[in-house]
Amino acid sequence: MPALVVKCTWGAERPEALMQAFTVAATAAASGRTVSMWLTGEASVHGVLGSEDVELAYSPPLSALREAILAAGGTLTVCTQCAQRRGITEADLIEGARIAGAAAFVAEATAPDATALVY
Repeated sequence: MPALVVKCTWGAERPEALMQAFTVAATAAASGRTVSMWLTGEASVHGVLGSEDVELAYSPPLSALREAILAAGGTLTVCTQCAQRRGITEADLIEGARIAGAAAFVAEATAPDATALVY
């Protein structure tokens, strides 16, 4: 089954876009797909331990969606430059998250067995 790479560029300032990205990733993970979730821009803070949860009507909370992705073996990656601009280090991240750069994203998103979505 092809891997799904989801890149989220929005944070709580656009909750529907943020939650759509996490919902799609969590649904794919629950369906048995390999999921790689990339957090860039304002979404970067949602890889940080203790980050504010986001709730939106008719959706599970962001924390539950994020946990579902990780519990199914998915990966959560915070963009290197985005992390640096926000003072985020590996020590700040939730368990199972990592920091990586554009080269890693390009490699994952363009792999022959991958589908990439950007929100």
